[in-house]
Amino acid sequence: MKSFLPLLTLLSAFSPGLAATQPNILFILADDLGWADTSLYGHTKFYKTPNIERLAKRGMTFTRAYTASPLCSPTRSSILTGLNPARSGITSPNCHLPQVILKASTGTKGAPNKKSIGPTSVSRLDTKHRTLAEALRDAGYATGHFGKWHLGKTPYSPLEHGFDVDVPHWPGPGPAGSYVAPWKFPDFDPDTPDEHIEDRMAKEAVSFLEQHRDKPFFLNYWMFSVHAPFDAKKSLIDKYRQSADPKDPQRSPTYAAMVESMDDAVGTLMDTLDRLGLTENTIVIFFSDNGGNMYNEVDGTTPTSNAPLRGGKASMYEGGIRVPMVVSWPGHVKPGTRSDSRIHSDDFHPTLLDLLNLEAADGQLFDGVSFLPALAGRPHDRGPSFTYFPHDPPVPDWIPPSVSVHDGDWKLIRIFHGGEAGAHRWKLFNLASDIGEQNDLATRQPGRVKQMDALIEAFLNRTGAVRPVANPKFNPALHRPEQEGVGKIRSKPNQEAKKPSTKTEEFPGLEGWKARHTKYSVKNGIVRLTSDETAPYLGVAPGVTGPTTAVLRVRGAEGGDGQIRFHPPGAAVRSIPFKIEPGDWRDISIDIETKGPLGIFQIHVPAKLAPVEIDHVELRSANGKTRRWDF
Repeated sequence: MKSFLPLLTLLSAFSPGLAATQPNILFILADDLGWADTSLYGHTKFYKTPNIERLAKRGMTFTRAYTASPLCSPTRSSILTGLNPARSGITSPNCHLPQVILKASTGTKGAPNKKSIGPTSVSRLDTKHRTLAEALRDAGYATGHFGKWHLGKTPYSPLEHGFDVDVPHWPGPGPAGSYVAPWKFPDFDPDTPDEHIEDRMAKEAVSFLEQHRDKPFFLNYWMFSVHAPFDAKKSLIDKYRQSADPKDPQRSPTYAAMVESMDDAVGTLMDTLDRLGLTENTIVIFFSDNGGNMYNEVDGTTPTSNAPLRGGKASMYEGGIRVPMVVSWPGHVKPGTRSDSRIHSDDFHPTLLDLLNLEAADGQLFDGVSFLPALAGRPHDRGPSFTYFPHDPPVPDWIPPSVSVHDGDWKLIRIFHGGEAGAHRWKLFNLASDIGEQNDLATRQPGRVKQMDALIEAFLNRTGAVRPVANPKFNPALHRPEQEGVGKIRSKPNQEAKKPSTKTEEFPGLEGWKARHTKYSVKNGIVRLTSDETAPYLGVAPGVTGPTTAVLRVRGAEGGDGQIRFHPPGAAVRSIPFKIEPGDWRDISIDIETKGPLGIFQIHVPAKLAPVEIDHVELRSANGKTRRWDF
């Protein structure tokens, strides 16, 4: 890590110096939000993002911010670790799938019409990697993750990667079921019948800010918006339907409504920082994990358009990897400024360590580069930056497995084994004169191709990337080169018109409780639980405020260890153990010494085939409120 003092001198040119206390960090990451999806760059007339504009007026807008991948999980990993996907091995968004893969491997099977075979991607963020959250937690920061994760479920969740809090503790690629309640998050029920998940996540994040206002915090607010499924508040959809221009490539009322709810959440967080007097001492970063979605169909069109950029999410063209970015730190980053410095998603970790004067751990490597000079308004050339995407999902403007390098105004894409007889193929663009990547200069500038491809080769060697290999079963007769870039539009029913739920009670007889990882039955007021799975439990949102006493009447033929778990809003999950003695009915009383709402409340029972029975549960709050379930 470089010395902080020379860089501090840069900042002091226009600021009074660092805050007396460690600054807080709020990292807002949008999901699938394209470069043209905000009003920052003048390329949308339809979407409204006044709060992101408000943030930009407080800080610096970056015009050339890039993700390390055109898909989400690899970029998310790069933000937390400072490592390129080529090094971490997370090159595809497969982290919600069941198979745990911690080491990338060479692919072995490929379709006969494909010239190359991509590698098998890592499917979890390995805990061997030191994350930004761990570095900040070790420096005394309270750490909280709110929203989408998509880097693996327990034991690879945020709680195993340095975060004290993880809400809603969801490993999936998008929101569970829908944005507007009823959704399907386990043990995370809506507060109101039609609650929007982004409103709820902002509310949870506000609780975290309020609880940690007196100590440094790192709030990782990773939005579900604006990823599929495509639905939104009906009132907002109706509003945008009135102004949609059928000639505008951005014309989906549903997507515009989703953008507004996303922007509202940004405003809620900014308002809270203002109210708590934390704005001056909080670094706020706004970023997106990849470009806008151009392959789904919503309201009879694609969700968005990334024009003037080419391509979109899952494409190696600029529309897939150039994203909006703002950094605000009043008094330190000059307000209302813009920077054309090229920034890469693996730069955040080393930059924040630089800003806080923290050292990297012994032996820790970064592929990213600190962009502190850019924040000071000075020239910043980070050198070449690399995007590694050895896959080829069939989206519009797709490219076979490839890697790209940006160097100055130039961009070179190497298509692995895409040429004749297993040789590579290249595309070369000058982005200063051709931001839409319409003029491939590779054949006209072979010297530049050779020089830039040498940068790619050195990068792949340096990171130990597992590369695509030539397909030994490639059949030229089946190859259709004219189909390269011709993607499929994925049509799905528009979810905007949600019908009233006709779903019957999910867990009959449990009076609002949910049974997880266990079989259950209810007879004569007795709940009978049988399970040999991991962590069987009953859960409910009781609406009770602590301090509380929980009284359980239980019996178990074999007995065993159980625990009460509860998840106060904006705080870490807490657990209190109890023991079930074998034999007849016993009353177990558990004091829960906490203030405020309990949030989700769970009763974990022993994982045994011998049944555990519960006669009743009672929660006696110190404020006099009691809830009782007799089943």
